[in-house]
Amino acid sequence: MAGNSFGQLFRITTFGESHGEAIGVIVDGCPAGLTVDLDYIQGELDKRKPGQSKITTQRKEADTVKILSGTFEGKTTGTPIAMIIPNEDQRSKDYGHNVDVFRPSHADYTYHTKYGIRDHRGGGRSSARETAARVAAGALAKLLLKTQGIEVLAHVSSVGKIDAPNVSITSAEEFLAEREKNIVRCADLATAEEMIEFIDSIRKQGDTVGGKVSCHIQNCPVGLGDPVFDKLHADLGKAMLSINAVHGFEFGSGFAGSEMRGSEHNDIFVKDEAGKVTTITNFSGGIQGGISNGMPIDFKVAFKPVATIMHNQQTVDSEGNAAEISGKGRHDPCVVPRAVPIVEAMAALVLADHWLRNRVSRLD
Repeated sequence: MAGNSFGQLFRITTFGESHGEAIGVIVDGCPAGLTVDLDYIQGELDKRKPGQSKITTQRKEADTVKILSGTFEGKTTGTPIAMIIPNEDQRSKDYGHNVDVFRPSHADYTYHTKYGIRDHRGGGRSSARETAARVAAGALAKLLLKTQGIEVLAHVSSVGKIDAPNVSITSAEEFLAEREKNIVRCADLATAEEMIEFIDSIRKQGDTVGGKVSCHIQNCPVGLGDPVFDKLHADLGKAMLSINAVHGFEFGSGFAGSEMRGSEHNDIFVKDEAGKVTTITNFSGGIQGGISNGMPIDFKVAFKPVATIMHNQQTVDSEGNAAEISGKGRHDPCVVPRAVPIVEAMAALVLADHWLRNRVSRLD
């Protein structure tokens, strides 16, 4: 099975399954000398871990990360960094009812057809459990970006048809503190209360609902990204669409920009009091020609409703015969609160990779 690695110079490879002994990640290309804050990495994993509130899946995982290699006396050595996260609450018996049937909107049918074998216990490699490894690697990338003053900030901006107003971000610390005041991770507290009530009602119905995560990247320098096939927004799009349950990605003005005229949409260049070139508007989302222009990078990621619901559904078995699958076990009524650190992690991995590439892109 290919497709387990991401990035060029800052490259990660994840491994493990939902119900195996552990999941983990190898990070290759991280520069030597970076201070490794294990508490920070664990804190990022704690934001993603299951069982943290009534509106998330009740699987109980500590998601305690252990670094096996690539560091010495608290700093990176430039060699591959291996991180492992044990699985502690698999409950494989919860999946005994779907050994030979395909769950609607899951990867069961496609995995079975492509590989001739599949792990029915929570989807195996296709499970969102794999994203914990990405968050661990992404936390390391965020630590690298912080040395350059780059901050990656995300929050839940919509659940179902409930949309939060645009949140003005002046301080990363204040934004994160506000976001973490509620279990849905929406930086607008009034909207957060409405979202929580709605998700809880969906949970009680045994159903699920989707939503959107908005991401804002501060202090990104000019020049990240490469033309044609390695455009920064193209790599961000690939990163986001690789996350389980993601069905949409837009940056800057996104789809709304298709309804505007060029005279409205063009970002006019000006020079500020410090002599820095900026733009009056930011419909470009901080990226022009596939290269960062120094403005904040803004994008949104849309998540579909989680496919596991507590209802009986019609399906087929591995022989193509009509079957019914029952809704049982644990389910996640809305994935977006736990998706926030995953979106941040994948964005950080893209930026760390392009930042390293940018260091060798020209001779001064």
